[in-house]
Amino acid sequence: MATSGIHLATLGHRIRHRRLEKGFTLDELGALVGVAGSQLSLIENGKREPKLSLLQAIAQATGTEVTDLISAEPPNRRAALEIELERAQESPVFRQLGIAPVRVTKGMSDETIESMLGLHRELQRREREAIATPEEARRANTELRLRMREQHNYLGDIEKLAEKQLRSAGHVQGALTHRTVSIMAEKLGFELIYVNDLPHSTRSVTDVENGRIYLPPASIPGGHGLRSMALQAMAHRLLGHTPPTDYADFLQQRLEINYFAASCLMPETASVAFLQQAKKDRNLAVEDFRDAFGVTHEAAGMRMTNLLTQHLGMSLHFLRVDATGAITRVYENDGLPLPMDVTGAVEGQRVCRRFQARAAFTQQNRTNEHHQYTDTPSGTFWCSTQTGASTDGEFSITVGVPFDDARWWRGRETADRAVSTCPDEACCRRPSTDLTERWYGKAWPSARVHTHMFSPLPRGAFPGVDDNEVYNFLSRHADE
Repeated sequence: MATSGIHLATLGHRIRHRRLEKGFTLDELGALVGVAGSQLSLIENGKREPKLSLLQAIAQATGTEVTDLISAEPPNRRAALEIELERAQESPVFRQLGIAPVRVTKGMSDETIESMLGLHRELQRREREAIATPEEARRANTELRLRMREQHNYLGDIEKLAEKQLRSAGHVQGALTHRTVSIMAEKLGFELIYVNDLPHSTRSVTDVENGRIYLPPASIPGGHGLRSMALQAMAHRLLGHTPPTDYADFLQQRLEINYFAASCLMPETASVAFLQQAKKDRNLAVEDFRDAFGVTHEAAGMRMTNLLTQHLGMSLHFLRVDATGAITRVYENDGLPLPMDVTGAVEGQRVCRRFQARAAFTQQNRTNEHHQYTDTPSGTFWCSTQTGASTDGEFSITVGVPFDDARWWRGRETADRAVSTCPDEACCRRPSTDLTERWYGKAWPSARVHTHMFSPLPRGAFPGVDDNEVYNFLSRHADE
């Protein structure tokens, strides 16, 4: 079919437009091309797809070309409005209301159609806002985590893009400097500007019109360095991102910009060479990798999840855990048994108290990495854990591997060993019989309720970002 891939409503409008230009009725044009006027009406209303031979006949009868008829552009503004309304009334969001669609007539004014379209756009916006819930985010995040695990958490195209950008900016080796990051921005047509009044819901703001990337004057405690934030902002442009349509799209974009930043700060070629040598020396360590590239402990640990399986054939796990034991960031492809809810989501779940990721908070010496072997129902794992603190409180960063791969890591000689039987609640969740008998019915704790549990996300195209704040911010700085 000549119209394959063309929206039939647009095609129908273009045929009607040409017919009316020539002053033909449906029956008159039908007689010229050899079909009944009723059949031609179905085509003009987008209900039937014409054969190529009929399209050629219509084009000849109306003095035009087939390529003009099958153009994706509506023939005029009125047609564009009618097509948009038709598509809106075909959407699942509208259909689920159980309301009959409005039939557009010749006597219906453009203003009436525009008013109805305004209602449909608001309906779509509210639908997008309604699904921007914690449940939707958890589902989308779980799907993304599982998909990335299948590909070893590795994105080869972004690795190549990062190294190309670094070469273009003249970076050869060593830690990536702020100056080089500025050069990378300049080559994309952006200037890095550090300000004290960034909207509280953002880490950076890009003014696309004026070629500016606004950043805070100092790194954010807990791992978000200025170089990384600038690289993430640039990544949106380099990767061709458009405003996200849903949470899944938003999370995918966030993953990609974080990956690009990590690939620039710890380039694949140099990072793999460093890790391969460390493995050869049986001296793999997150802290050495961190110091070699001048990044945070968390960034180094996460970067290992991109490279160890792909290039060193080593499965592993990564955990960022807060002081309550709740997982805030996770990756695993080594079979470590992790807590999860009925949807398969891991984030927010509390890890076993026997895991070093949680036990590390009780250590007296917090400056060094702590190592431990942990026997679990899925086997024995070795891990290295470092604790830190941010404005949100304490956290721990853990990188671990199955027992057999511990031989490549510094700290493998540790004598610390724990046994975890989680998810068996008797392991660490359920109080002992003695404690239960002593205190059951005699304790009444007052729970701490986090206010964010009841706070809806700010409205806007980007989840969690307040558009009003952002636009006012850009207006303040636009004329500077």
